[in-house]
Amino acid sequence: MNPRERRAARHQPPNPETEADPRPRRRKAPITVEQVIDTALGVIATEGYESLTMRRLAGALDTGPASLYAHVVNKADLDELLIGRLCAELVLPAPDPAAWREQIRGVCAQIRDQYLKYPGISRAALAMAPTDLETLRVTEGMLAILLAGNVAPQAAAWAIDALLLYVAAYCLETSIVRQRSAHDDAAWVVDRDELVRRFTALPAETFPHTTRHAAELTAGEGHDRFDFTLALMIDGLAHR
Repeated sequence: MNPRERRAARHQPPNPETEADPRPRRRKAPITVEQVIDTALGVIATEGYESLTMRRLAGALDTGPASLYAHVVNKADLDELLIGRLCAELVLPAPDPAAWREQIRGVCAQIRDQYLKYPGISRAALAMAPTDLETLRVTEGMLAILLAGNVAPQAAAWAIDALLLYVAAYCLETSIVRQRSAHDDAAWVVDRDELVRRFTALPAETFPHTTRHAAELTAGEGHDRFDFTLALMIDGLAHR
């Protein structure tokens, strides 16, 4: 189903004949797409993205799955709506040729912060061909910034894909680490002292560089590594 058909299907009223659950429902007012998105984000914020299924969402909305499908075509369609909502919160600067590197880093940092509010939601952005207007607004803004920086159109297009992929992967990994660190038996994963101890305890004749540079391998606070990688990618564009 193409984007136009998906949008048309989303605005169709519920079909009583396709309602799978015959149990009476308390809900009187019709569900809106905005309510679907709000509720889905609420589920993700409290339970994580992996807990969000169409059945779980229908239950949170106090309706049946068939009613939900009258507004959202499938899970992929819901994913697109969720990412579109987060993109709507981003502020895109007017392209400045003198500050394009800082501007593109700023947009990526905004995307990162939106993703991290909802554990694991960046998974929804992976392998997604964006058609939502808010998502396209962001890629349009990023393209304008890179072109203002005299980056060639093809390089700019592929760079946007690479940057968004890195941001999504970074946020997904961060969410997984935070989830694992919540369990006592996995706390060492994010304990730097423990990692340094394990690295330096390795046989130096087999791991000479790892034992010598254990501090460097485990260094970094907050988003230091994120900022480093973005700078590496953006500076590479500047030198092409």
